[in-house]
Amino acid sequence: MEQIKSQLYALCQQFIKQRIETAETALEQAREASNDDTKSSAGDKFETTREMMQQDISRNKRLLMDAKENLHVLEGLKSFQPFDRIKSGHLVITSEEAFYISISAGQLTVDQKSYFAISAQSPIGRLLLGKAVNDTVTFNQKQYRILELF
Repeated sequence: MEQIKSQLYALCQQFIKQRIETAETALEQAREASNDDTKSSAGDKFETTREMMQQDISRNKRLLMDAKENLHVLEGLKSFQPFDRIKSGHLVITSEEAFYISISAGQLTVDQKSYFAISAQSPIGRLLLGKAVNDTVTFNQKQYRILELF
């Protein structure tokens, strides 16, 4: 299972690095568009366009900041030590699904099996934190019995 956790970690790292790259590219494009825009004879139209570009820049800055924070969270899992209660860094096998408590990266596939990379702050992540093998949690009217922790 440690090999699977390593692969899940690598997939999460790849996911977040792609998000950072995408946000940086979008931010650069928005800045270039803002700098290239010249004032037209229609002043109000120019100001509206300028404001929309500024909102686009701000949105991309937030996405970039969020992605970098997720990378920091992920890097904190490198020194993970096993624990008998669920915490960030655990691979949790339940009766219904398998969850990697790390960052919200969605469904990942390793060796043709699906795992869900979830944040500890996600609704199901919060329910799982602190639980142990054989505990159950109910999420979206579905019961999950914890079978194994890695």
